[in-house]
Amino acid sequence: MYHARAGAAGQARHVFLGGNQLPQRWQGRRRFVILETGFGLGHNFLATWAAWQIDLQRCHTLWFVGIDRHPPQRDDLGRAHGAPTTGPAAALIESWPSLLPGLHLLDFEGTRVRLLLAFGDVHTMLRELVLQADAVYLDGFAPDRNPAMWDRRLWPLLARRCAAGSTAATWSAAHDVRDGLTSAGFTVQRAPGFGAKREMTVARFEPRFFPPCPAGRLPAAVASDSPTALVIGAGLAGAAAASALARCGWACTVIDRASAPANGASGNPAGVFHGLVQGANGAHARLLRAAAGFLARSLRAQRFEGSVTGLLRLADDATDSAEELARRSTQALGFELPADWAQALDARDAAALCGVPLNRPAWFAAAGGWLAPAGWVRHALAQSGATMMLGAEVAAIRRIGSRWQAIDPSGRAFAEADVVVLANAADAARLAGAGAMPPMACVRGQVSLLPVDAIDPRPTLPLAGNGTLIALPDGRLLAGATWHPGDADTTLRAHDHAHNLAQLQRLLGGAAPPALDASSLQGRVAFRCATADRLPIVGPLPEAGAPARHPVRHIVRTEGLYALTALGSRGITLAPLAGDILASWITGAPMPVEASLLDAIDPARRHAQS
Repeated sequence: MYHARAGAAGQARHVFLGGNQLPQRWQGRRRFVILETGFGLGHNFLATWAAWQIDLQRCHTLWFVGIDRHPPQRDDLGRAHGAPTTGPAAALIESWPSLLPGLHLLDFEGTRVRLLLAFGDVHTMLRELVLQADAVYLDGFAPDRNPAMWDRRLWPLLARRCAAGSTAATWSAAHDVRDGLTSAGFTVQRAPGFGAKREMTVARFEPRFFPPCPAGRLPAAVASDSPTALVIGAGLAGAAAASALARCGWACTVIDRASAPANGASGNPAGVFHGLVQGANGAHARLLRAAAGFLARSLRAQRFEGSVTGLLRLADDATDSAEELARRSTQALGFELPADWAQALDARDAAALCGVPLNRPAWFAAAGGWLAPAGWVRHALAQSGATMMLGAEVAAIRRIGSRWQAIDPSGRAFAEADVVVLANAADAARLAGAGAMPPMACVRGQVSLLPVDAIDPRPTLPLAGNGTLIALPDGRLLAGATWHPGDADTTLRAHDHAHNLAQLQRLLGGAAPPALDASSLQGRVAFRCATADRLPIVGPLPEAGAPARHPVRHIVRTEGLYALTALGSRGITLAPLAGDILASWITGAPMPVEASLLDAIDPARRHAQS
């Protein structure tokens, strides 16, 4: 393994910080983005974080994006750094994600230091990254030991992800490296090297031509130093949007027709969250994996009503074995799920883990659990400092000059801001206008509250499969939920309680619950908003009459109009990450998910030509 003989920390300070003129170049900036092509053991990140910590003029938010094809396991990372118990290295080890391919967003210093890890081949991951880097750390193995990482494909991919005037530095002085940087539009210079190396390379991005950014990837054109947003909807989606925008320095006004936040599906007593462990590795599975990991990491740093100690996802077929579950998963995904992400267990081991008898194998999803969504919504809104306008009906929205206004039923403008975020479930389609987003359906769902003695012993983990089961702190159990598209009935129905009980019996192998009178059960009815492809709608809305184009990112957008909706039955899992995605759309920050996933959840996806 390549390492700096003269010391990794010293090399990081001399080559990468010094070579990119840091910390001077980030001082006074709202956001500064660093891209590294070989994250390795994180020495350069830790040295950069340390420099940021002691700089009194530091940027408000430091983004560090690190690519690595062969990232270390958490235990190896701990051994490499001497198993620290405090400080940045300990925080990095504690937050280290499961080694799943794709992007993983880790937050430190609240959310002022954001580490976006890209696990995969450097060329593949550069194509998937949506960002504009202010500085580039060209690291990794030496060019003569790993020529594939430094080949001619690297340089144009790198150039398309650099901001004007960005810098780059590497300890390598190889002729091919200097030529590659020059070919990509960098002005290259030699500089004194570190340790035994006589020279290193530094560069500045000064191309003659900047390729135009696709319309769908442009942030909002906001002239104000104090940008503002109207967020319509005070459920999971709206709270996630307001919270993420507030972290970026935006002042939000949250509007909802109800008299309190989380009045819709976000007001259910509890719900589960986890990533998919079954099925093919499509956009839905990839998005849920990213969202579940992000939520689990963020919840571990918060106080909340719920649990992030894992979840059991039971197999559909009782005749399956744990080995068969794992084999099918590996075949469908194209890779083996890491044990710290999901483990296939036989029925006996699964039952021992959750404390109730089971008759089928299950996946233990470590990045899973349950959450009381209304409590999370209230916390997120409070943290955002948003101005709340509850009991306010938005009949329409309109743009006057560079500002958006919310219009009440009498035609009066009662709120305005630089941008509007439609986070009001299916009603977003009415405000957006015909054809602005994929068709959505309202899906009625009923959950059932079971008495304390309904199941004995009580499960110690939430269960999912054909239905869900959550043991609530007050001793009751929550079972559900039904799925009835197009059903507008708001009353509790005994036959829906009976359906939930039947699901629960299948979930527990017929062992529970005892005979219960469905007509006597309590519960709640709520309406989820879902698209036909079961993917959410997140991003800028297309202009009325915009011509269809392929890829979707080239479709022209309505300036300042965004949506975050259609979270379906996975609102708890998806909302926090979706909020960050939306904030990146609006502010131009690095995207926390791959470009191909952005295309899949884009509001304009129905406009794209095949």
